[in-house]
Parts: sequence; structure tokens; C-alpha cells
Amino acid sequence: MKLHRIADLYVGIDFKYPTMTAQTVKFLSDDRPEIVDIVVWASDESIQNTMKKYPNLTADNCEYLITGSGFYNSLIDFDGLMIHSSSVLYKGAAYLFSADPGTGKSTHTQLWKKAFGDEAEILNDDKPAVRIIDGTAYAYGTPWSGKTDLSINACAPVKGICFLERGTANEIKRVEPGEILKDILKQTIRPSDEQRMDKLLSNLDRLLRMVPVYRLKCNMELEAAHVSFEGMK
Repeated sequence: MKLHRIADLYVGIDFKYPTMTAQTVKFLSDDRPEIVDIVVWASDESIQNTMKKYPNLTADNCEYLITGSGFYNSLIDFDGLMIHSSSVLYKGAAYLFSADPGTGKSTHTQLWKKAFGDEAEILNDDKPAVRIIDGTAYAYGTPWSGKTDLSINACAPVKGICFLERGTANEIKRVEPGEILKDILKQTIRPSDEQRMDKLLSNLDRLLRMVPVYRLKCNMELEAAHVSFEGMK
């Protein structure tokens, strides 16, 4: 089992298949901590069971799903949660863009890279980790980054969380946390045990008290990046 440093936590994981073996290289740690915070693994049995349930998935796919679920469930115990989103890092802050699949999260953050050049980086293109530490919410890159390995081993304070909708014109507005709660719950891992679910809701409540949330109607033109940044900065 190899030691990784993910979201400022020591994580022990033993990967067997190519996808996660490659995507975790940048998160490997040479530290020797007294305590490992999280241990996750995908046993052969769990992989086989998942493949039986979802015949279209390979063993590689299943390892990605099982280990990611294990990490993000455990993250809840460390004042954190996953938000299914594409997160962009710009001027020292993280901006998270979430939506249902196919809406254009990744397309929108790629517009930021085109609009703002090398100053904008994709922190994580699919499943950034968010942790509340000393009264500040931070977004982190993780090895679980969707179909492409677009993630960096970095973190930044979360400046805003934005839910995307397709539109012909670009328009952003800030919304109250209560208006967005159901949307965020759709875009995170919800634990099955009651105690951890209570902890998730507590983490989410704290997050929404300190980070503004928005809705963005946007097209796929470069102006959308400028509109979203100006509205959230």
C-alpha cells in the first residue's frame, strides 16, 4: 500500500489497474506520518461484484469508482465533501462549476483557460475535494478527475460555487443557499449511514454560510468566462 497526500490528508491506497496508478503519481508522498488518516482499497471481490452489477464497466473502471467512493465518504469525517464539478484555479482562488452531466462544466472551465491564459488552471475537472479548515473552505485537486486526468496537486480558497444552465445569453446571479441545497445534494456522495449523513449536512451548512453560490445561464462563447468571473469575483 502506497502513501498519498490528498486534500492535506495522508491516504493509503493500493491501486492495481492503469487509470488510478497513473493518476495518483502526482499525489504520492515520501512522508512517514505517525497516523494515516484514510485507507481505501478495491478488493478483487468488490471489483467483481461491481462488474456483475454493471457489465459495461471494466475492472479498471470499477477500481476508480470504488476507491473514489471510499475516499469521499471518509472525507466527510474531516470536515469535507466532494462536489461533482469542474474547478478552475485563478488568481489564488478556486471557482467550482457544477451541473447535470452534459450541461458543459468542462467546456466552461476550458473557456476560462482560453480567456485568462496560463493564469487559469484546472484544479480538478470532475470531483474536487472541499474541506473547511480554520474557518475557510478550500478546494483540492484529487486523483479522481473523471474521464481525463485534468487535476493538479494544489488547493485554494473557494471563491464561489456556480450551477450552470444552458442559455443563449450569458447571465449570472447570486442565489440564497436554500435555493441551491437540493442541487448540491445531487452532486455529492451521500453516505448510507445516518451518523455520517448528519455530518455531511453539517459540513454543507457550514460551507454555504461562508461561500457564495450562483446560477449562470451561459452559452459556449468566450464571453461566458468573463461574465462568470466578473459576477463571482
